[in-house]
Amino acid sequence: MAAGMYLEHYLDSIENLPFELQRNFNLMRDLDQRTEDLKGQIDSLAKEYTSNARTISSEQKLSLLRQIQQSYSKCKEFGDDKVQLAMQTYEMVDKHIRRLDTDLARFEADLKEKQIESTDYDSTSSKGKKTDARQKEKKMAKTRSKVKSSDEDGSPKSAQKKVKLLQPGEFNAPAANFGNVHPSDVLDMPVDPNEPTYCLCHQVSYGEMIGCDNTDCSIEWFHFACVGLTTKPRGKWYCPRCSQDRKRK
Repeated sequence: MAAGMYLEHYLDSIENLPFELQRNFNLMRDLDQRTEDLKGQIDSLAKEYTSNARTISSEQKLSLLRQIQQSYSKCKEFGDDKVQLAMQTYEMVDKHIRRLDTDLARFEADLKEKQIESTDYDSTSSKGKKTDARQKEKKMAKTRSKVKSSDEDGSPKSAQKKVKLLQPGEFNAPAANFGNVHPSDVLDMPVDPNEPTYCLCHQVSYGEMIGCDNTDCSIEWFHFACVGLTTKPRGKWYCPRCSQDRKRK
């Protein structure tokens, strides 16, 4: 699957994500406001209880205490609802992150497969080039042998034939660049085949890069843009693959 198809499918999957996040954040904000209102009521009831504790009856005291207790219970319910919303929001975002990691892994596998196919093509072309060179060398050897025999005969016709056969440029060597095809990378950037590559994009080192703090990471170094960074994060940082492996553990 082409890179454009991966990107198109992923953008389709997160099309409604901003609206869902906004809805959850609005609900959490509403819960916060209702909790603050209840805390104000609790403060008012507590002041009323402490200021009139000597003058009000036992039944009134008990009633105020029950109201305070009910308000606290309601605050706890609002807090639990807010926690549930926060967990739901986290899972919603994490699901799309896992989807992105999976798509990146598939895209990387497709790139490797194309590189292998292109390498096989290079190898086949190189073999064909060597075969052509051997055939031409055999023809030249046969021609030299015939010219030598004709030269020994000493006939003028043979001498003319010898000169003609030895004209420079008659047998050109095969082009040095025949079959020399290298696969282009994703960004269509010229890459030295001897230069090591890094990151999820399998490109050479350029710009700002960050190293994965997992000592067993197979890639080690990543470009800022490829992992969604603009500045160096504080503390330890793990690449998307290692982060996913750590979550599974």
